Amino acid sequence: MTDTQSEIASKADFSLVRYAQCWEDADLLIAALAIGPDDRCLSIASAGDNSFSLLSQGPKAVIAIDLNPVQLHCLELRAGAYRHLDHAGLLELIGSRPSDNRRALYRAAAADLSPDARAFWDRQEADLLALGLGGVGKFERYFALFRKFILPLVHGRTTIAAALAPRDRAERQVFFDRTWRNARWRLLTRLFFSQTVMGRLGRDPAFFTYAEGSFGDHIAARIDHAFVDLEPAKNPYLQWILTGRHISALPHALRDENFAPIRRNLDRLSWHHMSTEGYGRHVQASGERIHCFNLSNIFEYMSEDNFLATMRGLIDMSADGARLAYWNMMVPRRASRHLPQLDYDAAASKALHDADKAFFYRDFVVERLKP
Repeated sequence: MTDTQSEIASKADFSLVRYAQCWEDADLLIAALAIGPDDRCLSIASAGDNSFSLLSQGPKAVIAIDLNPVQLHCLELRAGAYRHLDHAGLLELIGSRPSDNRRALYRAAAADLSPDARAFWDRQEADLLALGLGGVGKFERYFALFRKFILPLVHGRTTIAAALAPRDRAERQVFFDRTWRNARWRLLTRLFFSQTVMGRLGRDPAFFTYAEGSFGDHIAARIDHAFVDLEPAKNPYLQWILTGRHISALPHALRDENFAPIRRNLDRLSWHHMSTEGYGRHVQASGERIHCFNLSNIFEYMSEDNFLATMRGLIDMSADGARLAYWNMMVPRRASRHLPQLDYDAAASKALHDADKAFFYRDFVVERLKP
């Protein structure tokens, strides 16, 4: 199914891999959505990781959608990896672990790809072999530039390794203040993680259309939070940013205990090139209902009016008591402020946001459709 009519689709380039990984912590989704065996889940695909995390919970179905067909190619190759590789091979293909066997792993994982996906990945094979599937996106290349050109001006390998060592919070605070957060770190990270540089090298500038406040100040505060309040030794997102690998922690979908459940449930996963609006039309025609929504941070890219119109469409396709979860970074969006059909779970939203290992975000929102 295809539907590409959406506000952001007219502004951003969807011909490349923007995100080769989901930079959103699926542990929050699992806690927020409380997925049951009879639930149908709608998930923004991105690179696919979080759709597979939902699948690990044994729902009736996971429907992954994305406006960017290339992102669906990422999900499709991951599905092949879960189907044809063992857990160690999956980690090597992704790039979580070093590998000198990635060509064979890619050929095995690609065995059942659609013609479009196979043609795309064959064109990208050199990068895939060099970087791993988790390193080929524009956003991941942005972090690779940071590791290659910025981080060495601030800290050496020994200090980086020390930053990822286990410590309690008090020890992390001392290390961050005395060793890590020097003047060069403060200056260079504010420059490199500015809205201008990230818009040019990482995300598309169109993704900042509705942004509010200083992006540099926000990221600086969230980096402090990641190093001190969270534990770097257990943070796969920070580890990838600093090293290009997962050192001592993995995202939910890549953990060993989730590999077998994901493989076992692959026949419950489908993916479609379409918007939420497009899928809503399909649901209305079929009579299906959705119980759980992983909405990523798609509302950042919409005007307030389009956000509310989209949420009304999601409500129309929802089962009674449906759960919705989404992130905000620079654009405050909360549907329950405007739509009385929704309840906002303030306690869960705050607790989960405080624990969010993908530390960039300003807010995590958990809402429920009233009976």
